[in-house]
Amino acid sequence: MAPKDLLQALIVVLAWGVNFVVIKVGLHGVPPMLLGALRFLLAAFPAIFFIKRPQVPLKWLIAYGATISFGQFALLFTAMYVGMPAGLASLVLQAQAFFTLGLAVICLGERFRAQNVVGLLIAAVGLAVIGMQGGGAMTLVGFVLTLCASLSWATGNVITKRIGNVDLVGLVVWASLIPPIPFALLSYWFEGPEQISNSLIHISGSSIFAIAYLSFIATLVGYTLWGRLMTRYPASQVAPFSLLVPIIGLASAALLLDEQLTVPQIAGAVLVMAGLAVNVFGARIKQRLLPSAR
Repeated sequence: MAPKDLLQALIVVLAWGVNFVVIKVGLHGVPPMLLGALRFLLAAFPAIFFIKRPQVPLKWLIAYGATISFGQFALLFTAMYVGMPAGLASLVLQAQAFFTLGLAVICLGERFRAQNVVGLLIAAVGLAVIGMQGGGAMTLVGFVLTLCASLSWATGNVITKRIGNVDLVGLVVWASLIPPIPFALLSYWFEGPEQISNSLIHISGSSIFAIAYLSFIATLVGYTLWGRLMTRYPASQVAPFSLLVPIIGLASAALLLDEQLTVPQIAGAVLVMAGLAVNVFGARIKQRLLPSAR
């Protein structure tokens, strides 16, 4: 991976890692479905008046918006609203790396390499170590919803690769037109007009900041850079970078929300980073250790 692309991957990791604390802040004043509607409404407008629609068939544009935008965040926001801690949500959501690799093999014919398998096994052990430290803070409902959100994200990753090389800024902006309507309908159905009006009338500065961050940083910047990486490199090389997101998520949640890290969680984080290093740099390491492998 080129140094410029590696830097972009790390920017996405940082933006998405802090994202979970921001979601938690936003949910203090705005219910989940309304938060989702506002997030993608702001991501779409006024940008669509300045950015051309990408040359993508409507079915793929809808599929992208329905999976990576609506499906993922409807499930994730609900999970965190019912008590899923921010740090642990950042961890469980990274199951998408495994779902992405599996779906890419099934749907796109991509192949696993030895370092991909070894790296993901190491990272899986790290994620399991961190996850087992959730204790009573992680409810079964929150866990299942977050896991479903990760599958929706993985499906969106495969759709991104299926779409191919297009204007990714345009794709993210125009696909953001898809989620607001179902989010608004679900908000009206589950949250009700009274809660919606009260949330909008009494919206706080922290909630406005959260919506702006989710719209511009997490959505427009994050998914544009992520989409570019997914179209330039095999899913097996890009998806594991998201395994670094829970490291940032757990650390920022501990710092800003007082969600304390334990020694096993720190050990698990080290394993995750080791697994990522094997996955990304394994072939290069193998060539240096075994010149004949060239």
